[in-house]
Amino acid sequence: MEHADNNFIMLPTVDFCFKELMQNEKVRKGFIAALLGRDPSEIKETTLIPTILPQKYHDEKLGILDVAVLLEDGTRIDMEMQVIYFAYWTNRILFYLSRLYTGQIKKGDSYEKLKKCIHVSILDFIHFPDDKRCYHKMNFCDTRTGKPYTDLMELHILELKKLPPKARSEDGIIRWMRFFSGKTKEEFDAMAKTDEYIEEACSELLKLSTDERKRLEYEAREKAVRDYNTLMGSALRDGLRQGIQQGIQQGIQQGSELKLKEHTQKMLDRGMSPDEIADLLGEDPQLITAIADELNEESQK
Repeated sequence: MEHADNNFIMLPTVDFCFKELMQNEKVRKGFIAALLGRDPSEIKETTLIPTILPQKYHDEKLGILDVAVLLEDGTRIDMEMQVIYFAYWTNRILFYLSRLYTGQIKKGDSYEKLKKCIHVSILDFIHFPDDKRCYHKMNFCDTRTGKPYTDLMELHILELKKLPPKARSEDGIIRWMRFFSGKTKEEFDAMAKTDEYIEEACSELLKLSTDERKRLEYEAREKAVRDYNTLMGSALRDGLRQGIQQGIQQGIQQGSELKLKEHTQKMLDRGMSPDEIADLLGEDPQLITAIADELNEESQK
C-alpha cells in the first residue's frame, strides 16, 4: 500500500534517517569536512566501520553507535543523533569514545598505533543550559593555562535547539546543523542551494522519503521514539504521585520500573532486538534480555 502524502519528508533527527544519509559518501565527506574545518577536497576517503563495539568480557555493557567512520589518516569518528533527553549523556559519550580509542590495538601492540578518535553528538535537546553556544569542540588541555595537551581524543557536541536566527553568511557546521533541524520540503529546497554537499544531502533525503520500504522502517523507528516519550511522561506522572508519600526520586524510579516490561514488549512486537531496546532506553542489555526471555516464556504458556 502506497502513501498518498506527497509532502512527506523524513526528518534527519530521527536516527534511522541520519544513518541512511551517512551511507552516502559525499554526504559523509561534506559533514566531516565541516566538523574538522577543512575543505571537502582534503577528505580523501571515508570508510564506514562496524557500529557495535567489541566486548572483552561477557558482562560488559554493549556499545552501539549510530555511525562510525574511518578516515584515510587512521582517524576514527563516531556520530550519534540523539533526540530523547539522556541524563547521563556525558558518561555515555566518554564510554563510547574510550572504547573506540582503546579498541584500536590488541594485546602486545605498540601504543604508537593509536590514532585520533572523535565522538560527535548531535542533540535535539539542551545539554549545556548555561551556555548559549550551539556548537562545542573539546579535548584535553591544561586547566590552568588552557594549553592543549593532546587532541587524540576529541568531542564535538551540536545542540540543535540552540541554533541562532539565520544569518546571511554562516560557516559550514552551522549550515549542517540547520539541515539536521529541517522540517519541511521547502526548507530543504532552500538549503540545497547553499553548497553542493548540503544539496547532495537534500537529494538523498528526498530519495529516502520516496522509498516505501525505507519509509516504513523510518515510521517504525519514529513511533518507537514517540512511544518512549509517552512512556517516560506516564512513568513520571505515576512516580510523582507515589512520591508524595515516598519521596519524588523514589517515586519516579518505581513508576519507570512498572512501565519497563510493558514498553519492552511493545518494542519487541515492532521487531526491535533486546540490544536495540536497551540502547534506546539507556538500560543494561542483560536486564532487557532477561525481560525479553520472560515475556517469551509467558507467551508460550
